[in-house]
Amino acid sequence: MSDALPLRSWLFIPGDSEKKMAKVADCGADAVILDLEDAVSPDNKPLARRLIPDFLRTTPRGRRKAQYWVRVNPFDSGLTLDDLAAIMPGAPDGIMQPKTNDPDDVRRLSHYLDALEAAHGIERGSVKILPVATETAIAPFTLGQFASAGLERLAGLTWGAEDLSAALGASTNVDTSGHWAFTYQMARSLCLLAAHASGVQAIDTLYVDFRDEDGLRAACRAARAEGFTGRIAIHPAQVAGINDSFMPSADEVAHARRVIDAFAASPGAGTVGLDGKMIDIPHQKQAQRVLAQAAAFRARA
Repeated sequence: MSDALPLRSWLFIPGDSEKKMAKVADCGADAVILDLEDAVSPDNKPLARRLIPDFLRTTPRGRRKAQYWVRVNPFDSGLTLDDLAAIMPGAPDGIMQPKTNDPDDVRRLSHYLDALEAAHGIERGSVKILPVATETAIAPFTLGQFASAGLERLAGLTWGAEDLSAALGASTNVDTSGHWAFTYQMARSLCLLAAHASGVQAIDTLYVDFRDEDGLRAACRAARAEGFTGRIAIHPAQVAGINDSFMPSADEVAHARRVIDAFAASPGAGTVGLDGKMIDIPHQKQAQRVLAQAAAFRARA
């Protein structure tokens, strides 16, 4: 996993809504995803292709409070190249690629971005890619291939349950308790493993009930404990809860400081005792990472 500060909250904004895009600067999200796919009707896609690059140009890179990403339409729609041709003059920070089957789909998109960056004077390789890597029936079987694919633009992996259930002809993606059914738990876990194997961010999928603040925070804390580094948001009201929950907690910071102090008290030791347990160098590295992230997130705020 890269030591770069993770992007915690990824907020979807419909690309055909000038009103909603106008509020982006104050939304608090680490990344905003301007949508050209599911949130935009077929009739409104030409409008969104005009509005998104105009919006991107109003706040050039280096002056953006958040990263600005764009979710394009998938390859099987026949619309991907039209989307890219329209938006790339605005120099987005990244592209969310839906319904990705395998690393070859990401490689194909990367080749398109190579040409479009050159055409528009954008730094080569600076537009990153976040695949939604579980939305087709074949996709979960190829997740392990990302680790050896050498995809320099790959910024993370995320997963989705809605399109996967549609691909399977399923009537629901949850079990009788309201939690993800086994198939979707499996896809989520494989996405998490593939992201860490690839050294990129693992982004959890959306939390559907945007009015349930307590449930969102609990789900985000659980996801962070598992190894996810951020979450998709479908409403601005979810951003603060996601940001807070994916930061190291006060208890984590306090424990990390105790770990660092324990090693400092035993210079050169490979293992030390703390609270009746033996801890070693990986614990020290994790503590250093927690403290660095806590300080960086405070600075970002």
